Amino acid sequence: MSEASESTQSPLVISVANQKGGVGKTTTAVNLAAGLTLQGYNVLVLDIDIQANATHILHRPLTEDEQGLAEVILEETTLDEVIHDTSTERLSIACSGETMVRVDLALASMLGREEALKRIIAESEIAAQQDFIIIDTSPYLGLLTVNALVASDYVLIPVSCEYLPMLGLKLFLSTINTVRKRLNDKLDILGYLLTMYDRRENITFDVENMMREHFKDLVFKDPIRINTRHKSSPAHHQTIFQYETKSGRGVEDYTRLTAAVLERLGMPQEHDEESEE
Repeated sequence: MSEASESTQSPLVISVANQKGGVGKTTTAVNLAAGLTLQGYNVLVLDIDIQANATHILHRPLTEDEQGLAEVILEETTLDEVIHDTSTERLSIACSGETMVRVDLALASMLGREEALKRIIAESEIAAQQDFIIIDTSPYLGLLTVNALVASDYVLIPVSCEYLPMLGLKLFLSTINTVRKRLNDKLDILGYLLTMYDRRENITFDVENMMREHFKDLVFKDPIRINTRHKSSPAHHQTIFQYETKSGRGVEDYTRLTAAVLERLGMPQEHDEESEE
């Protein structure tokens, strides 16, 4: 196991979450995960988004008879049985399918409902071997999202440079504070990530100024610029690192984000497990 895992005795769990949809949440979860593997870390993506977009990108849509994370949460199978390797070395994914839509309702009557995902991760042998677990969440504040926050060490919040996503932050931050007080006092905000950053639009600078004025250094220095390749790469089941050239805008942006995340966590870049043994 790598130094990161040995030093923490468990993987670092990061939820990528925002109650507003269309802010680049899945794009960020998938490409941050891929960026971390390129730095030598072992990463597992948990797709608990009912739209299953991360599953579509990193694996493929599940068939009707295949089990996914919904069945794990409903205690019909184990996490290790729904984890698949991806075309990116060191990156694996626990997939989601259409049955995820019934999980929130089922959780409502489950004992210890807010900690179901945390228990699932703790019981997984494959999860224990990871340096990072990245959770791609649903774009609403249901029990699935609460489960992700309870299971996480950190939450990374993408905010698109539009007016409406700003309005939803207050409610989402209130939820985070409630989770901290009642369910997970170690949960911390890793940072706010400006996405869909378009210098041609005045609203971009208005949102950026408001975010930096209010949240200060918690806003990542480098935004994710608007890029049509983020929309086309999923159709090819590829991360931006596979779809673009090394000099591409998306590769550059997510390389910077990966470096910033590792810096904030105090973890080395270009992590080499073999050189440490």
